[in-house]
Order: sequence, then structure tokens, then C-alpha cells
Amino acid sequence: MSTSPQVYGDISPRTAAYAIAPLLKRHTEKMILQKLGQTYVLPTKASNTAKFRRYEALPLALTALVEGVTPAGVKPTITDYTAVLEEHGDFIPYSGYMLDTHEDPILKEYGALCVQQASETLETLIWNKVKAGTNVGYANGSARTDVNTPISLAMQRTATAALIRQRGQYITDIVASSPNFRTEPVEAAFVAVVHSDMSNDIRNMTGFIPTKQYAGGVLPWANEIGSVEDVRYVRSVLFTPFADGGGAKGAMRSTTGTSADVYPVLYFSTDAFGFVPLRGSNAMSLIAHNPGSSGTADPLNQRGTLGWKMANTSVILNDLWIYRLEAAATA
Repeated sequence: MSTSPQVYGDISPRTAAYAIAPLLKRHTEKMILQKLGQTYVLPTKASNTAKFRRYEALPLALTALVEGVTPAGVKPTITDYTAVLEEHGDFIPYSGYMLDTHEDPILKEYGALCVQQASETLETLIWNKVKAGTNVGYANGSARTDVNTPISLAMQRTATAALIRQRGQYITDIVASSPNFRTEPVEAAFVAVVHSDMSNDIRNMTGFIPTKQYAGGVLPWANEIGSVEDVRYVRSVLFTPFADGGGAKGAMRSTTGTSADVYPVLYFSTDAFGFVPLRGSNAMSLIAHNPGSSGTADPLNQRGTLGWKMANTSVILNDLWIYRLEAAATA
């Protein structure tokens, strides 16, 4: 979410918006974390700090009322979480000669690359925040350095029991894959995100149901593997493991061939984290500078650039509503 007006360089705002919208939709459909968090719409020129508010559950009212006596009442406990926006961006240089001689629509292709880079950058930034939670369990042993066992149903049940014990609720709606901030309903479940390397181990879990066998009306998400009991599993190559972080590799995947790579599996309940998403008219700027627009810095009108810029943030709202299982992946 940008805190300044959109800047498009030598592309008109109308043209840039037309270019960005379909590209954003195409790439955000595959970005899962951007759909799971509690969204915060930060108005343009308002602040560089996003504030999320969590209301704690009230204590049980176990004392019987006395006739005619008004009870004392209870004051809700409110916890605020703030996160400061960080700006990210990049660009691709090109030459006027390339535009004149290349048979492909260079700016269109470069625009697609920029939007993909921006979407995956935001997804990875959120991943780095949410995987750092403190609610963690191990597939075997008592530390990451022990891990060399794949995921199992028993491990999943440990994770979901931990979420339920802390009053974690099923996710029942997600942010839609559109430039807007609307949400759309989904089948109630906890959601787990995993690296693609774990796909076969997920499928081998007892009770696994592939997406093609979902009951009528339940639509799978892009990159969804399937479900096990009350958990839906979604994969991405962006959810990277801790290379060589575990015990002796055995039959598990390993970066160097000695120690097992350790894969975080994050189980989410609703409102576990908050983020300013890649959505809306001020979410990202696609900035173009055509050859010749740099004045004396480009005296022969040879150089141009196409790039992007965005400001974003994310924050864990309740550590106990995210459970990180650390497991290995079968090679």
C-alpha cells in the first residue's frame, strides 16, 4: 500500500491502471498468505504505520445474579499491534534499440515480470514474518536440529489441538483475488501452508482428500493440494525450508546431503496475523521511463526503465493462533 500518490513516469495513470489490474489478479490468485490475514486499509497520505486491534475473550460470568442488584460489568481487554510500512521495489532497464528490433511486446512482458516479482516479494515478506512465531512443535525430537521425520496425521492433530485450546477459530472467509478489499466465503477449516516439496508427504497422510474429491460447492484455491480432517493444505515454492537444519538426513531431502532440510508447516486460525495487502489503486506503482526522458543523462535517447514500487507491512496478532510444525520432506 503506497502512502504517496501513484507515480507512473511516462505512462499515463489510465494506461498504467489498465496494465496493472489484470496482472495483479493473475498473480495474486496464486499468493495464499495475502488472502489469510486480517487486512488493514491504510488511507493515502494518512500515516506510515498500520494499527491492528485485537479484543480478548471475556471471562466467564459464573457468579449468579442477585435479584435487583446490577452486576459490576466487565471492561474488555484490547490489545493494539502496530507495524511500520516498508518500501520495496525494483526495475528492468531496456534500450530504445531493443524496442525497435525485438519481435516480442517487451513492455508488456516486462510488466508481467515486474508484477510477478512484486507479488512474490510481498508473499515472501509475509512468510518471513509469520514463520517467526513462537508456537512451535517438531516432527521428532525437541529441537530443529533433531528433525528428520515427515509429517503425519498425529502431528497435525497436535497442531490443531493447540489452536483449538487457545480458542483459534476456523477460517471462513479470505481476501478475494481482486484489486478490491472485499472478502469471499470459503469452506470452514484451519489452513496450513507448506513448501511444494512436501506435496507427496501430505498426500500420504491418513485421511487425505484430494481437491477433485471435494464435496459439491467447495472450490479449491490455486495451489491447494487437498485436505486432511479439518485442515486444508496449500503449497508454494516460496515457503522455503531451513536448509540442512535437521538431523541425519536418512531418506529425507537435504541441501548438501548430510542433514535433513527442515520445512515449516504453518497452521492458521482466523485473524492470526494482519497485513497491508497488494490491493487497491494505491497498492503498487508501475513506473516507466521511456528512452529520452532522462534529459542530458541520456543524450541519445537510448535508455529506458520499467519498474515497480510498493509499501507494505505485516504483523503477527496472536502467536497462539499460528502453529509452526517443523518436519522433513521425503526425497
